[in-house]
Amino acid sequence: MAKLYFYYASMNAGKSTTLLQADFNYRERGMQTMLWTAQLDDRSDDKAIESRIGLGADAHRFEADTDLWGRVSASHAKGPLDCVLIDEAQFLTKEQVWQCARLADEAGVPVLCYGLRTDFQGELFPGSASLLGIADSLVELKAVCHCGRKASMNLRVDEGGAAVKAGAQTEIGGNDRYIALCRKHHTRALND
Repeated sequence: MAKLYFYYASMNAGKSTTLLQADFNYRERGMQTMLWTAQLDDRSDDKAIESRIGLGADAHRFEADTDLWGRVSASHAKGPLDCVLIDEAQFLTKEQVWQCARLADEAGVPVLCYGLRTDFQGELFPGSASLLGIADSLVELKAVCHCGRKASMNLRVDEGGAAVKAGAQTEIGGNDRYIALCRKHHTRALND
């Protein structure tokens, strides 16, 4: 039975690396996969999905109006897919998360989603909220705060390294714009 999975974590926990490893495992066994990532994450010039440790792969890009059910079903009809893997899943819409569930339930294709749970202010992303609500399996990947505790929060910082306390929910960036922290240090940074 195919399932909808949500692998979530703060930044620097290895979400993209884990996705690419899962993709490799499927392909190594002669299975067919389809990779997706958010169109708005345009940090990589060469690969659509790229991990901080240098692994990368091409992928389809989704936007808010992308019909994942239609696109994946059409591909699955041409040649059976064994797995769909989605990076930056926090940017999926609620409707797209339900389309992913439909792929698992009706098309029999496992869908593995990887993304952030919360934004820089500790608020759920819409895609993450929907995945937390309906995914068959929830898996938290671990990152580490500078104090050694589990980093579960993402702190947005400015060019000087100071905490950004307000702004749009989505601002694409890497280690230059975000720091993974435990809740204690995240709260302290926002309240200083």
